[in-house]
Amino acid sequence: MNAQAEKRPFAWQPITPQGVAAFAHASFGRLLLVQFVCALITAGTVVWFLFNAWFPTVRQAIRQLPSQGAIRSGVLDWQGDSPQRLAEGRFIALSVDLKQEGEARSPAHLQIEFGRTDFKIFSLFGFVQRPYPKGWIIFFNRTELEPWWGAWSPPILAIAAGAVIVGLLLAWTCLATLYFFPVWLIGFFANRDLTFGASWRLAGAALMPGALFHAVAIIFYGLGALDLLRLVMAAALHIAVGWIYLFAGTLSLARNPAVAGLKPNPFVADVVSPPKSRGESKDRGL
Repeated sequence: MNAQAEKRPFAWQPITPQGVAAFAHASFGRLLLVQFVCALITAGTVVWFLFNAWFPTVRQAIRQLPSQGAIRSGVLDWQGDSPQRLAEGRFIALSVDLKQEGEARSPAHLQIEFGRTDFKIFSLFGFVQRPYPKGWIIFFNRTELEPWWGAWSPPILAIAAGAVIVGLLLAWTCLATLYFFPVWLIGFFANRDLTFGASWRLAGAALMPGALFHAVAIIFYGLGALDLLRLVMAAALHIAVGWIYLFAGTLSLARNPAVAGLKPNPFVADVVSPPKSRGESKDRGL
């Protein structure tokens, strides 16, 4: 038992099937630590994208606002021209169109259009239209929003990072609970050394490569190497990456020693016994 434990690889990376398989016999704390590091990398990627792709456009849009204006009782009090495109980038655009006539549309991947009583969010999947909250007073002017944005930009990034980390850890916990029994079945029929607890840990480790794959896709999208459609395809593909690692990681485990030697291989000839010495032959003849 000790010799077998010594041969088990040290669980530290979920990049290869063997690395994923190593978490089956690791502790829960080891799995949680590596998952946290993986979630931290993904959160850092999201923060990098927001800071470089969205925040400069939002800052520019705030600087284009008039000195007075607010949303009161669900109605936008706008002192500038309409329609007007406040700021536009490759990834996001912001505009004001009180009558929502469509004259300030942008080819950006995401556009937020502010109307008289509601706002619209346009993207590749169509648009979403929502009214302004009637019980709120929201400042919509350069004088109030510019210092507010300067003070709240770092907390917003921190909140986004925390949401990504907590969301990934919760999602991995739920998905590992959903996937551990199919992993155990694969291990059972493949004669792998796998228990229910080990199956859960392996399932939790197999989900990390998909998240890292998606993080790399976000980086390429932020650099302009991928368009929005390919980013959506990568988001769907990262689920399949997890399934592939579930299967490959399970088959990378060592065979169960309790069942590995029960059935002889029918395609291997029997071992020929060594020839007996002359003394043994004479004794048998006697």
